[in-house]
Amino acid sequence: MLSPFADEIWIAEGDTVSTAGFHYPTRMILIRLRSGGLFVWSPIALTPQVKSHVDALGPVQEVVAPNALHHLFIGDWALAYPTARIHAAPRLRQKRPDVTFDTDIGDVPDPAWAAEIDQRVLWGNVITDDVVFFHHRSGTVIFTDILQQFPKGWFHGWRAVIARLDLMEGLLPSVPRKFRMAFTKRQKTRDALDVILSWPTQKILMAHGAPITENGQETLQDCFKWLKK
Repeated sequence: MLSPFADEIWIAEGDTVSTAGFHYPTRMILIRLRSGGLFVWSPIALTPQVKSHVDALGPVQEVVAPNALHHLFIGDWALAYPTARIHAAPRLRQKRPDVTFDTDIGDVPDPAWAAEIDQRVLWGNVITDDVVFFHHRSGTVIFTDILQQFPKGWFHGWRAVIARLDLMEGLLPSVPRKFRMAFTKRQKTRDALDVILSWPTQKILMAHGAPITENGQETLQDCFKWLKK
C-alpha cells in the first residue's frame, strides 16, 4: 500500500479516475516532517486500508492539494482528520466552496514545513497553476501535472493517438503539449522555473509517471528546454 521512496518519503498508488474518457492513475506522496506529523500531497481515495497505513506512519498534519485538478478526495480527508490543516492550490478555493481550507498555497512555504520543503508555483498556465515542491532532505522535487510520463499502451484507441501527439507517453517525462500552449505568461513562468532549476534535485516524483531516482537535475533541464528558448 505505502512504498518507501526516499528518506521520510512514501508513495501510495490509488485507483484510476476518468476525465473525458481518459483514465488517469492517482498517486499520493507522504512526507514525515521533523515534528513527526505527516505532509500529505495529493490525497487519494481514503479507504479504511489507506487510513490504517497512513495512521501507522504518524499523525496527519498538513493536507495539500497541489493544483486545481487534484482535489477529488480533499473533502474526505478534511472530514477524517479534523485537526489537520487543509491547503488549497491557486484557483482551488473557488472551485471547491464545500471544503474549508486553512491556507492558500503560494510561492512562500508554510512555516510548518518551510525548513524542510521548498515550493514554487509555475504561474501563468490557463489550465492550472502547478505548485512544485522540493524536499531538501532527500533531494526530491515533486510535480503534479506539468510533467507526465505514461507508459506505452496505457491509453487505447484514439485516446492513445492523442496521448502520443500530446507527449504524454514516452521513455522520459515531458511537459504535455496542451500545457506548453497554455503557458500564456511565459516570463512569469520562466522566473518560477529558474528557482525550481536552482534546487539541487536528485530525484523526481510526478502524479503521472515513473519516479526518477538519479540524474534529476539533468532530467529537469531536458524537460524544460522548450521553455528556456
